[in-house]
Amino acid sequence: MLQSVPGKISLTSDCWSSITTDGYISLTAHYVDAGWSLQKRILNFSFMPPPHTGVAMAEKIYNLLKDWGIEKKVMSMTLDNASANDVFADCLKGNLDLMCDGAYFHVRCCCHILNLVVQDGLKEVDEAVCKVRETVKYCKGSQARKQRFLDCVAYVSLSSARGLRQDVPTRWNSTFLMLESAIFYRKAFVHLQKTDTNYVNCPTNDEWSRVEKLFKFLKVFYDVTCVFSGSKYPTSNLYFPNVLKVRLLLKDEMKSGDFFVRKIATRMWGKFEKYWSEFSPIMAITTIMDPRYKFQLVDFAYNRIYGSTSSFEVSCLKDKLFPLFDAYVASSTQSNGGQSISNLNSGGLNVVAGDGFMEEFDSFSGGEFTGIPKSELALYLEEPSVPRANNLDIIDCWRSCQLRFPVLSVMARDLLSIPISTVATRAGKR
Repeated sequence: MLQSVPGKISLTSDCWSSITTDGYISLTAHYVDAGWSLQKRILNFSFMPPPHTGVAMAEKIYNLLKDWGIEKKVMSMTLDNASANDVFADCLKGNLDLMCDGAYFHVRCCCHILNLVVQDGLKEVDEAVCKVRETVKYCKGSQARKQRFLDCVAYVSLSSARGLRQDVPTRWNSTFLMLESAIFYRKAFVHLQKTDTNYVNCPTNDEWSRVEKLFKFLKVFYDVTCVFSGSKYPTSNLYFPNVLKVRLLLKDEMKSGDFFVRKIATRMWGKFEKYWSEFSPIMAITTIMDPRYKFQLVDFAYNRIYGSTSSFEVSCLKDKLFPLFDAYVASSTQSNGGQSISNLNSGGLNVVAGDGFMEEFDSFSGGEFTGIPKSELALYLEEPSVPRANNLDIIDCWRSCQLRFPVLSVMARDLLSIPISTVATRAGKR
């Protein structure tokens, strides 16, 4: 089945340890099928004996790829940021037949990076957050307290269906959800403070204000994580605008008037710069394949980030984009008997040699049509961008462009199948 996939296959892999400390490794394939539907298949969930080194994992995955017969169809491998995975990717890359010498093979899990960024910022917790945490613990501490809290909820005319969320300090998204539920029930907590003398951790108005600012700040990270974790739609074209959103947020909040928000934004910025000081070239290229953005979003973003040197950065990206397209043109030429799909020569024209009037026509028209025909990529970039609609089905958009852009649509199909997170791959079809 996988050998008949029309384009390239992108991969994700992850490692687990069971409660008995046995190691396991997974392999998941991501691709666009012949019907132009995004597919995800868990290929293997295999026992992984020690050592769990990068070299050993690369050997294991390569053997699995050979078993499936897809070692020559690989586009990319998305991994989290464990140190062994750098060695893993480098070793595996050397054994595969990759485009552009594997320059775009290793993709880092964006959700893992976001988690590292936020966790680093929340190492120093504000007193207001501590009060919210103690408040939730108190209300959930016994059945009697739960009932008193529910009575307060009813008294202030709030719905009890939402429920209080207790966080796990090592999981920042649970802290975000705790703050969200606490803000919703703020009036109930205020009333509980008036009716229960044992409840002593109700935040002050000033502390509630800080909680709301922190919640608003973290919501951007939470929403971006949810976008990156999607499995039913392409995510690679969403990397660039969302990483840009996080970058601009951190730059703004490092100048915040709120000391706590400013402090955690500064801490987060250090971790952000470690992993995303530069945009991933392959993800920037995939954004260009989004007809809503093309080069305009890249130009806008680079101008915001690099200022006077933005034109140089755009030029560097073009130096990567056009060779990648050329590699697809070369591949297309080989698969079509030495003749490019997009640049058929005149040998296919039914013209008899020696037709004088046609030769005269050639001379007549030569002045108007001299020069090298524009490539599909150049024509695509010259066309106006489509309206920026959130519900655009980008896979279907490129499916409908196959006749106009036969080679470029193949390149777009492969790029759009690259997952930017390993999170969503843990629940796929087999």
